[in-house]
Amino acid sequence: MKALYKYAAMLALSTSVLSGCSKFEEINEDPYLVTEDQVQVEYFINNAIMSAQQDPHIAERIFVLYWKTAGHQQLGGGISTGTHNDGWSSDYYGSGYMGGWLNAITTGIQVAERQIANGTGKSYTNNLMQIARIWRAYLMSELADTFGPIPVNAFQGTNPEFSSVKDVYYFMLEELKDASSKLDLQATKPDAKFDLAYGFDYAKWQKYANSMRLRLAMRLSEVDQTKAKSEFEAAAALPLLLTAGENYQIQEKTGWDALTGVMTREWNYFPLSATQHKVMIGLGGIPTADQVTGADKIAAIKPIDYIGLKLDDHFTSMTNDPYAGYWLDGLPEIVDPRAYKAFVIPGDVTNPDFNAYPSWDQSAKTTQRNLVDDAGAVVKTIDAKNTWNASVNGDWGSKGAKNQVRAYNGAMPRLAHKFRNSSNKRMFFANWETYFLLAEGAARGWAVPMSGQDAYEAGISASFEYWGVSNFAAAYKASTSYNRNGTSVSWTHTAEPGNTRTMTYVNGYTNTPGTVTVNYPVNNLYKGGAVRNDLITKIITQKFIAQNPWLPLETWNDHRRLGLPFFENPAIERPLVNMPALTAANYKTSQVNFFPQRIKYPSSLSSSNQAGYNQAVGLLGGPDDNLTPLWWAQKP
Repeated sequence: MKALYKYAAMLALSTSVLSGCSKFEEINEDPYLVTEDQVQVEYFINNAIMSAQQDPHIAERIFVLYWKTAGHQQLGGGISTGTHNDGWSSDYYGSGYMGGWLNAITTGIQVAERQIANGTGKSYTNNLMQIARIWRAYLMSELADTFGPIPVNAFQGTNPEFSSVKDVYYFMLEELKDASSKLDLQATKPDAKFDLAYGFDYAKWQKYANSMRLRLAMRLSEVDQTKAKSEFEAAAALPLLLTAGENYQIQEKTGWDALTGVMTREWNYFPLSATQHKVMIGLGGIPTADQVTGADKIAAIKPIDYIGLKLDDHFTSMTNDPYAGYWLDGLPEIVDPRAYKAFVIPGDVTNPDFNAYPSWDQSAKTTQRNLVDDAGAVVKTIDAKNTWNASVNGDWGSKGAKNQVRAYNGAMPRLAHKFRNSSNKRMFFANWETYFLLAEGAARGWAVPMSGQDAYEAGISASFEYWGVSNFAAAYKASTSYNRNGTSVSWTHTAEPGNTRTMTYVNGYTNTPGTVTVNYPVNNLYKGGAVRNDLITKIITQKFIAQNPWLPLETWNDHRRLGLPFFENPAIERPLVNMPALTAANYKTSQVNFFPQRIKYPSSLSSSNQAGYNQAVGLLGGPDDNLTPLWWAQKP
């Protein structure tokens, strides 16, 4: 007990310093020997919320190189081809979660419980305990969705027992249900500065808890439908996070600490992914000409049925992306209006949102690049200014070695600067997600408080409001235009696009025009690949776009759960060592083991708690590797 409160006092002191508090409490005792009635629960909440933002060291590795890559919010290798880094995982799991924010929030709950039990709590201590339980549920979900089985009852002074992912989810759902119901919305509040999300607005915390319960319940939709439906319907009947003012988001700040932006490292340039490229081109029927200004951009617009320059010798086609092998030498005629807001057109250097990282060279502003032959001689020079392209990940072999444009900094649409400079708010849960969850529930026939169409369209409107493109919302929601996956926006338009489309192209080496029959992607992970435009596909397509760039773990989760939206396979011009199931014989199909399913446990776990590690792997249901699906995910 003394050890707990010595740690508690140290944590509280450090938290108060970080928060600008000049002192811990007006006490005459040694602060390292404080008693349980002097420990302030809000300090633990503040510490756990703040540190979970991930400092740049953790964020670059987990948020960027793991989640954003696995969730196809950016072009990337590593985890997308089955590779992980044990050091990154150890830092996140050990010093981050078990030694950091999950430890802090659990200690806060323990302190609150004891203060309530011995009568030393304040009028709001019960509410602080419920808030801590809500935040702990989120933190546990993040950890479990990344690794798999985790301890439910950790930080009890001994090595913890691990619980299955099913038991973890059941525990989190019950915690959210119980904590939400026990919040007293009329209770007094502590100092708002110790709650960076809601300033201890209890009603907002309750709505966040209920919407989180929707998220976690829906995660079970494919494996435990009875539990998913009952939990979802119960949560849907409660107050939910439905307005922008209720979004769970944390203000970033410049520097190097936990509040520094998660996407600030200059050597990462966050290029548009091939998945985003296919999802947004053609979707919503809004012309590029209505979205951009400048004669050069207008002149660069290409017809929607034009696929681009055919460059077989330099662009891989060893993937199931039907548009691989081509370079779009211009801007698409129709594109989702959020595309140009999230990603800036190459060469658009006068755009206030153009990101010029890295600051130490001119690569972001350099748009001319070469395609070369085996001897290094230039075959073709490409100017990527005012173009819109994205490359598949994977191993491009000799084609990649001869291609200086396909993944070059200045040649690809890159994430807008406002997400790179620590001036924004990091989003953990937005109102559009609540609406899309309700829409999916309605599409499944579950009881929800509004129609599926109303929820779906409200989600789109909320996302459009966030991006400042609400002027396009009405036309967009009515559009029957298909994107490159064969999905449209209109809720009532569920006609399938067929299997193929005829497109024009130009031979990039001879400048000879031609026509080609292009297949729509065959997504074997969803309904055998035969369905491209049903309600669930529409909902997850919109959710995928809306969650960019803040919620890559959720885009990864949806794909692991449903196989949606269509994720293209990595290129295999050469075999991928860490993804042996993907071969030259099957690369045109989609399979679960062609995509990362989790992160392998760090070696620090087995070295510090071999029994716990063995228990965790036993509960995982497969080997401890990156391709073993979690309990709630699709199976091979």
